[in-house]
Amino acid sequence: MADEDFKSGFVAILGAPNVGKSTLLNRLLGRKISITSKKPQTTRNRILGILHREKSQLVFLDTPGVHRAKQPLNVRIVDVALSVLEDVDLILLVADATAPNPESEGILIKAVKNTRTTVILALNKIDLLKKSALLSQIDHWRKAYPFEAVIPISAKQGTQVEALTAAMEEGLPPGPPLFPEDALTDMPERFIAAELIREKAFRLTGQEIPYAVAVTVDRFIEKKGGGLIAIDATIHVERNSQKGILIGKKGSKLKQIGEDARKEIERMVGTRVFLKLFVRVQKNWSRDTKALRRFGY
Repeated sequence: MADEDFKSGFVAILGAPNVGKSTLLNRLLGRKISITSKKPQTTRNRILGILHREKSQLVFLDTPGVHRAKQPLNVRIVDVALSVLEDVDLILLVADATAPNPESEGILIKAVKNTRTTVILALNKIDLLKKSALLSQIDHWRKAYPFEAVIPISAKQGTQVEALTAAMEEGLPPGPPLFPEDALTDMPERFIAAELIREKAFRLTGQEIPYAVAVTVDRFIEKKGGGLIAIDATIHVERNSQKGILIGKKGSKLKQIGEDARKEIERMVGTRVFLKLFVRVQKNWSRDTKALRRFGY
């Protein structure tokens, strides 16, 4: 017999670039499924994560950062973010309380005003803010839109994340679980492996590599006996100079990217991983619609 008190639904996590959406999703789930870095546009696809609670199931859609886009890749990134708003039960708007972004905020407020969906605001990074500045931010956002709730949080430290979860749970419609109780995401391990490699390439190249990095997994094979997974992956860049930076002196940078990514992938799959990385130049792929499709954008 179905539990009449149980709630379930889809929650879109929306926000400007680099406000901590992916960090918050990973914190909510207690597991890493969405990659993070200090560089904007780290998230390029919508990532689905499932939180199981005693009386609810929250299905999160972590979307790319919303900004005024011009290049084909960035236009697709923003389209991905805004396309989910009509199909969810709740919108969680995440804002960086320490760094207002009027341009992106204007786009976001306009987007939520065009929906009939309930919106909750999470003001993130309060661990870096004085109380007076936080109160000013809360007042600013309340004047911008009639949010169901405004909750200051620190996704990095976990501050008030339980209060935020409870508020989201309250806003969900009654209904049975949408996914099995052991499901964490709908993304295949192959996709997450590619994302983890891309994250390490972002993190380990500082500002030297722009956002012209994509990763494809060419082989993902579990060896007989289940004790080892062999992965071949290609890191695609747009210029020979970028390839040189990624490979590094005597291959040192690529080796470091591979080692860090392998450890993360092993934590995800729960077994040993043999990871082989290649770097390929595909000129101006981020402006090529065929290449964008091939890389999953």
